[in-house]
This record gives sequence, C-alpha cells and structure tokens, in this order.
Amino acid sequence: MVSVHSPKFPTEKDTEALRAAILRLRIDHPVLNDADFEVWRAYDNRAWPTLLFIDPKGNVIGKHEGEIVADAVDGLISGWLDQYEQNGDLVNEPLDLTPENAGESGLLFPGKVEFDPESGRLFIADSNHDRIVVADLEGNVERLIGGSDAGREDGAPDVATFNQPQGLALGDGGLWVADLENHSIRRVDLESWETTTMAGTGVQSYVQPARGAPLATALNSPWDVAVHDGTLYIAMAGNHQIWSMSTAAADVGPWAGSMVEALTDGPLAQAELAQPSGLAVGPDGLTFADSESSAVREASFGPNGRVSTAIGRGLFEFGDLDGSKATAQLQHPLDVAWVGEELFVADTFNHKIKRVFSGLQQVQTLCGGLGDSDGSYSEARFNEPAGLCAGPGRSLIVADTNNHRIRLIDLDDESVRTIPIRMD
Repeated sequence: MVSVHSPKFPTEKDTEALRAAILRLRIDHPVLNDADFEVWRAYDNRAWPTLLFIDPKGNVIGKHEGEIVADAVDGLISGWLDQYEQNGDLVNEPLDLTPENAGESGLLFPGKVEFDPESGRLFIADSNHDRIVVADLEGNVERLIGGSDAGREDGAPDVATFNQPQGLALGDGGLWVADLENHSIRRVDLESWETTTMAGTGVQSYVQPARGAPLATALNSPWDVAVHDGTLYIAMAGNHQIWSMSTAAADVGPWAGSMVEALTDGPLAQAELAQPSGLAVGPDGLTFADSESSAVREASFGPNGRVSTAIGRGLFEFGDLDGSKATAQLQHPLDVAWVGEELFVADTFNHKIKRVFSGLQQVQTLCGGLGDSDGSYSEARFNEPAGLCAGPGRSLIVADTNNHRIRLIDLDDESVRTIPIRMD
C-alpha cells in the first residue's frame, strides 16, 4: 500500500508538515507528497479519498471513490494477491525503507488542554503517548493517567489505557476525555482518579446514527468534548455532527448537524457542518471550530436552537486574512476558547492564535506564525497549535502540537511563554 497525498490546504503541501502528520497519525506505509496534483491528474481523480487498485505491471484494475471499510475489499485484494503470486508476477521481498520517528520528549503531539482554576491543575492530552498528563502551571507533573501502551482498559491511572486521546472537559466531578482512536468517551474521576468508559463500543461507526444506549452506540472520531448544564457535547468529527449525552449517561446521539459535509446554517438538525474539532461553551451557545470549512460557528441551546457562522464561507474558502467576515479567512482551525466574553481560535494551519469578534463577525491575529519561540506577540511562533483553553486571569493555554509544547499567552502583557512539562 502506498498513500498519495494530494493536499487541499496550502500548509498540507509542505513536506515537513506532511512528515509531522504521518508521524502523528502513526502511518507506517510509504506516502508520496503529490503537492502539485501530478499523480491526481494522471489517474483522473475527482474525489478525496480515491482508492486505486494497480496490478504488478502497472495497469489500473479497479477504482473506488469515497470512503470504504477494509472488510469490503479484503476478499477482492486477497484473490488478486493469490493470482499474481501463482503467475509469478508478484515479488514478495521487503522494501529497503526505514520508518521515521518523532523522537522522544516530555510530550508527543499534545492535542488538547483543559485548566481547572479552582485546583490550579492543567490537564494535557498527550496524544501520541496515549495518556493524560496532570500538572501545575509551572510544569510540575502531579499524575500520569495511561500511557503504558495504546488500549481501552478502565481502572486506576497505571492500569487505564487510551488511544490518542484528544478533547478534555471538566464537569460533574470528572474529567471527560474524547478518546479519538478508540471512538469512545472516557471519564476520569477526580477523587479516585479511576477511568471509566462512558460511551462507544471501541469500534468506529459507519452507519446512520441514532440516539441509543451510550455503551451500545458506536461513535465516529470524537475529537472534543464540552460540558454545560449536565450535558456533555461531543464534536463527532467523523460524522460532521455534534452529539450530546447527559453526564448521567442515559443516552447519546446527534444534537446538531445533518451528516452532510458543508457550511450551511439553520436549525440544529438541518444545519450542515464540516469536521467540528473544537468546542467551547460561550455566552450564547456552544462555539465550535468547523475545521474543514475553516470556520468558527455557534450552536445555540434550547428547543429552537440554530447553527450560525461567525467567520467562514465554505469548504474551499480558506487562507490567512484578518478583517470582516467578507474578507477574513482561516485555514483549518482546530479549537476555540472563551476568556470571559472574548473568543479566540487556534488557526492551526496558519500556526496562529486569532481573536474572533463574533458579534461584529471580525478576525484579528493575536500572535504566531510558523516556528518555535516565546516572547512578545511579534516574536512568538507556533507549529500547528491544535488545543486552546482559558488559563488563569486573562490568559490562554495552547497545545502547540507539532512543537510538542504547552504555551501560555498572557493577554494583559501580550507575551507568550512555554510551560516546561517536567516528567521527573
């Protein structure tokens, strides 16, 4: 198997950005960077993804456009492999390839962050170490939950296992975790520190969803979580929806989004979303980063709830521009955070943190750009920041994902510093 990466977003054309994504996603087969769409055009591709079957002599013998599960083609591929091996056309010799690795550091591609102002605890989804890190704002680690291996075990911190956890939310005495690759919602009790699976079967859903019993309902790439008035909201990126579940875990299912991938406002059930990946409870509803439409949107609470768009115009309207809604552009944002009545967005593929004036529908760059440095707003640099939360006072905490760092932005003195996570 060879993946051909034909990028949608400008940042995805960069080979170093692609290399980081391959490591973050734990892809272990060769990947070609088709930055200029040469391979795409050569095979007359029209859709992401497209699956091509090519025989040992280079002939295209099959094609499928759109997503598909491996089981649907497993028998077909096995039959072809047997045939070509019997004919002597297939050479079964190892390729002389050496897998890359991201190296080791205190954190490895941290995804999301959550801060508890009462205890002063900082919770970090240390995604590629498959664990949750509990620390203070000086970086002293109080506790590690999970991380021995990827898995889906419940129990005490040294027994529990996760698989690339992402979103975190505090509520009702627990830390709620979007356990991405387990397609599950987990809860860590803040007194016993025991982890319990609250929703999901551990298998990715590929069917039209309906509300059901949480542990009997399959989820599809839950990317973030938020708690409001006894309800857990889940950014179900794989379904292009936002789901809801009572924190008592009575049932779980769609709350907003029709499953059509697009940017269309309207009543919750009819609105069209595009990979919602970051959630934050705001003054008027649930604010979310709609990553594939490069948008910041809001879903209002209540029986007549609606989805509206603050910034963003469509699946292929993206860039790096400040200004009004008619002018401003983001590039694949992955999180949002409220600090009081101020809204901020992690503009991930632009490597920036921006302020969104949601009522005025305007965007203003706060700080950032590609790099790895602290300092004033003009000096600070990030590399695909994917997590954002309110810190103490007027501050923001950032999961600077591809730099494997946690940063703190002081909104009063307009500076950025790294929180050095100490594992010793």
